[in-house]
Amino acid sequence: MAHADELYKKNFLEYASYVIRERAIPDIEDGLKPVQRRIMHTLFEMDDGKFNKVANVVGAAMKYHPHGDASIKDALVNLANSDLFIEKQGNYGNFLTGDGAAAGRYIECRLLPFAKKVFLSPEITEYVDSYDGRNKEPVVFPAKIPVVVVQGTQGIAVGMSTVILPHNLIEVLEAEKEVLRGHKIEIYPDFPGGGILDVSEYADGTGKVTIRARLNAEDPKKIIVEELPYGVTSEQLIASIEDANKNGQLKIDRIDDFTAEKARVEIRWQRNTYSKDMVDVLYATTNCQVRISCNPLVIKDGLPHVVPISEQIEYHAHHLVDVLTKELNIEKGHLEDRLRARTIERIFIEERIYKKIENKTSESDVNKAIIQGFNPFLEEINNIPLSEDDIDRLLKIPIRRISLFDIEKNRNEIVEINAKIAAVESHLANITDYAISYLDDLIDMADKETHKRKTEISSFESLTAKEVAVRNMDLRYDKETGYMGTNVKTGETLMKVSPFDRVFYMKNNGEYRVANVTEKEFIGTEGLAYYNYGEKEIINQEVFTVIYTEKSKLDQKKICYIKRFQISSFTTGKVYSILKNPDAKIKKFSLYPSAVIFLTYKKGKGYKQLEEKMRFADFRVQKTPSGGGVRLTAKEIEKISIRPTKDNKTTEESGPDLFDEVSDD
Repeated sequence: MAHADELYKKNFLEYASYVIRERAIPDIEDGLKPVQRRIMHTLFEMDDGKFNKVANVVGAAMKYHPHGDASIKDALVNLANSDLFIEKQGNYGNFLTGDGAAAGRYIECRLLPFAKKVFLSPEITEYVDSYDGRNKEPVVFPAKIPVVVVQGTQGIAVGMSTVILPHNLIEVLEAEKEVLRGHKIEIYPDFPGGGILDVSEYADGTGKVTIRARLNAEDPKKIIVEELPYGVTSEQLIASIEDANKNGQLKIDRIDDFTAEKARVEIRWQRNTYSKDMVDVLYATTNCQVRISCNPLVIKDGLPHVVPISEQIEYHAHHLVDVLTKELNIEKGHLEDRLRARTIERIFIEERIYKKIENKTSESDVNKAIIQGFNPFLEEINNIPLSEDDIDRLLKIPIRRISLFDIEKNRNEIVEINAKIAAVESHLANITDYAISYLDDLIDMADKETHKRKTEISSFESLTAKEVAVRNMDLRYDKETGYMGTNVKTGETLMKVSPFDRVFYMKNNGEYRVANVTEKEFIGTEGLAYYNYGEKEIINQEVFTVIYTEKSKLDQKKICYIKRFQISSFTTGKVYSILKNPDAKIKKFSLYPSAVIFLTYKKGKGYKQLEEKMRFADFRVQKTPSGGGVRLTAKEIEKISIRPTKDNKTTEESGPDLFDEVSDD
């Protein structure tokens, strides 16, 4: 058994680690999940400047991706729809309506130059074997911008998830520049569909945001939704509006969806309903307002880390410097190799060293002659002796080229190479300025119209559906059937409610309960002694007075008790009772704050007086109804009546409807 437990733990941990690192969570360095990285690698391999069918790209990517073709195609479509790295041709779907892309055989794509400038640097990219060992794929691309911050991402792994909202490309690149200049940055999301964004709780990408649709309420009888919240399609929006209308929160006459390249949903109101009154209701009860919790989880140094957005940009600013330094050093090395080759070639021809090999009969003699011929000129090649590759390259120079050799052209090329080396060394000496200029080049490459800010940053108070709910539904109770609810057609109307209300009711048998408003619910046929909205601040203000009878345990004689109490706490849905003994019976129920109790005793029992009166004020008010009652009298009672008092004087006025006394047997 222990062996099985260990095996289970080992396999589970391996699976969890695989899902986290190899499927769901992007790497901070290139901002890509593995499937996205494999797609980009495939596109770099296929790149010839022409469009490729998406189906072909998916098939080629299957060499690297150990999962199905559907996941590759979906990931490619999402990458392309970010309008950053892939140029599209064909129907790639519509995020506003939720329509999917056409089949892979009908749509095409190719890389944009921007992708190569951001990702492509083969000489500093680490490659590993693909899953079947037949090919090589990159571990990560040395990306020069925080791709995941720009694109945004969502992923669910084992025990963790990531939610990073998309940001504006130009703003992210400008933020990188500010980091390189040593300044603090502050950046907020930007969504392709626009909308209005409250970032007061964004907390640098670790908190929450509230996003609203942009509503045009100029027409008093019609509201037009012109921009949708992030992640909400027009179909989802309309479904939420129809649900709110069904629940009585809205009064819709008609909804029309004209969404195509831009969002446009028209909502027309019923009679006596106007746009100005419905704006807040739409935000509170429908998907016109959504709230998103963020969690910027990325793979960093091989492990999952929560990295705030500004820290990701700071990481990439320094990463950009490192990548550019490596690229410049590699470029410098290539230039120095070219300079050496051109210098050796010039000396070989200009100094006629090739003449020294004319009479040599063996390869070793030829090599020695060339090496000896270069001895006087070693300073010109930094005192680095000729290698076998150098000699081999010299021996491959054709005779025609030697005879037509243009010394001036060679010298000009050497001057040009030296100038490039000097430029590279200057960039290395001023690497921060060079990195900033590199970001400026990326900004110049970006399509300004595509990447202009679309989402308005604002601040607004988030409204809940309960706050804007209109109490326009009748709550009815039918004592004959025992049902209460908004869909009960018979019985008595208790009060107006909204779907978000709770109702407090106390039955004539002493049971009480707080319940959510429903269409129809059986609560019993005992009748209601009291009802109200089920808010604690409302119920806690009431002082309940109950007079009830209970049989004595000694002689089974009915004893009359009084209990005065408040209800300060309750659990919604739970049934309580103010009576401890199920055989007890309520005689009177009152909400009068001050009253006089008139007792009439039964004749023929030998009582000296047949009438007596007492005051509510004579009895303590309990903080909860759980305590026992106080004996009112031991005498047998013929009649009980209660009259309210004002200034300690009784009055004939009656109490509120339904809150008056429970009738005698």
